[in-house]
Amino acid sequence: MAGLQEYPVSAVLRAENYERAARFYAEVLGLKAATPHETPTTEGQFTAGLGTVVMIYERPGMPAPENTTLGFLVPVSEFDEVISDLRTRGVHFEDYDLPEIGLKTVGGVATLGDGKVAWFKDTEGNIVSIGTM
Repeated sequence: MAGLQEYPVSAVLRAENYERAARFYAEVLGLKAATPHETPTTEGQFTAGLGTVVMIYERPGMPAPENTTLGFLVPVSEFDEVISDLRTRGVHFEDYDLPEIGLKTVGGVATLGDGKVAWFKDTEGNIVSIGTM
């Protein structure tokens, strides 16, 4: 079996308002926006590191998932700087206290073994994580 391990992967996120989401992913997160596509819904792609892609499509009335939908990996040495920069751009990091899985954030950041992870919601309610690699 060939499998998929050799092929790029992308995330697909829904948005209540595509224009609002596009501004957030381009201006706040700094992803490079591609031209939106006019299909039955408005959608567009945003590129991140190593050729990865985030596709966003407008779907008014569809609720946001209650789980992490997109995760960024940053080097341990850059984690604090990335979190600080996003905070200056208005990103609010979520606090969680989930003893059943051993997860507790302090100031929006959880320490898991040797790594760190933080979560925030985008303008559309999608949960995004930033973790160390």
